[in-house]
Amino acid sequence: MADKHSSSSLGIISRKSMLCLFLFASALFMLSWFFLLRSTSSAGFHDLSLLPHPTLNPLIVNGNSASWNRKDVEPSIGNRAILVDNEGEEEKPQKKDDLGDVKCSGFDNNYKQVLKIFMYDLPSEFHFGLLDWKPQGDSVWPDLRAKVPEYPGGLNLQHSIEYWLTLDLLASEVPGIPRAGSAVRVRNSSEADVIFVPFFSSLCYNRYSKVNPHQKKSKDKLLQEKLVKFLTSQKEWKRSGGRDHVLLAHHPNSMLDARVKLWPAIFILADFGRYPPNIANVGKDVIAPYKHVIRSYVNDSSNFDSRPTLLYFQGAIYRKDGGFARQELFYLLKDEKEVHFQFGSVQKDGVGKASQGMHSSKFCLNIAGDTPSSNRLFDAIASHCVPVIISDDIELPYENVLDYSQFCIFVRTSDAVREKFLVNLIRSIKKDEWTRMWNRLKEVENFFEFQYPSREGDAVQMIWQAVARKVPAIRLKVNKLRRFSRFGTQKDEELRKIPSPSNFW
Repeated sequence: MADKHSSSSLGIISRKSMLCLFLFASALFMLSWFFLLRSTSSAGFHDLSLLPHPTLNPLIVNGNSASWNRKDVEPSIGNRAILVDNEGEEEKPQKKDDLGDVKCSGFDNNYKQVLKIFMYDLPSEFHFGLLDWKPQGDSVWPDLRAKVPEYPGGLNLQHSIEYWLTLDLLASEVPGIPRAGSAVRVRNSSEADVIFVPFFSSLCYNRYSKVNPHQKKSKDKLLQEKLVKFLTSQKEWKRSGGRDHVLLAHHPNSMLDARVKLWPAIFILADFGRYPPNIANVGKDVIAPYKHVIRSYVNDSSNFDSRPTLLYFQGAIYRKDGGFARQELFYLLKDEKEVHFQFGSVQKDGVGKASQGMHSSKFCLNIAGDTPSSNRLFDAIASHCVPVIISDDIELPYENVLDYSQFCIFVRTSDAVREKFLVNLIRSIKKDEWTRMWNRLKEVENFFEFQYPSREGDAVQMIWQAVARKVPAIRLKVNKLRRFSRFGTQKDEELRKIPSPSNFW
């Protein structure tokens, strides 16, 4: 009996010992991982330029939060979480009234790096030749010191970003032209962050998409075919599979054929309305603003009371695809007091009338049309008319650095088409709140302004910075692509064409 009791006691002790040993080994294992991670967290292992704010660098380098002060971080806006120092302290949401002097801003000039861009010297038929410019001598580019070719006016202007970006890169090589420096042209493609393709695709579509009687194909299609053949034969394309190439297709119908063959590249677009997600998406591509068509409201001294129109819309009312809401809203709002909702076009001084109407309105409607976006949003920003956005699938420029809720009203389409919902919502926004949003519009309007020469914080510089934020992801993709490059097969190197639904276009 004593032997059994002794044996049982030894078993219990043995199990306890094993449990203790297991817990000790587990603690030792976790401790070893802690020191290992600490040993690899030196500054040499981190690209600190990729961090969202330079004052966060000590947090990563030191491996703890002791060196981080909340005062070093820009305050949060709206309904985003507020960081607190003390564990267990209740998080307090920031009130709209507490925005104070916080301003919408783009990239931090203290730590941004200049984007190095290699630009192909494409024949002039792909760019300035489409503006009827004739090359002189051996150069395919205009001499910016002599004369800058003009871009056509009217609605052509709204998709003219290809023109402004190309001019900015050319200007980066000309001494004496005062310009901002977010991007610079380099001549050695191996030194470049991205490869820029200067094809004025939107202008080409607007001018040359129709087939003439003596042609089998339009000039637009022929140039797309030539571009695909050129790009896919270049060493730069083959080196990255096109992933570091930047292509401009701002008009929703531009690059209609080439896009399905050049899909690995970064597209600069107005929206994704006519793109399947396997060709264009927010992770890979860049959304850029339209160039506003109406006049900027210079020296705006208006106020809530001096703008007599409550809600303004003038444009095409009957649209296809997602634009059905325009027709519904027309019937709901056309008889409302202080609401202007009428058909309009660029004909008969339509731009001048729209400028006057927006400048004298408190709120301006931006409703989805044939695609989720329209130029009307950027016309409203230039007019300091608070935009009311009714477009469920819209993607907005620079939204990862810009909080649109500070100066725009967003309304779901399903709510907007309910009787009295929209007009009651707009009437509920009082003078103080409108004035706060009006002031924000004046602060951010420069981010959407295209000009030559480009200036700090304008649309050209903001687009380059948006491209720069894609570079780390591009490098990751390209480096992974090279893993088996020395054993690559023909299948790996071939350019694949992504099929689209037959009824997509």
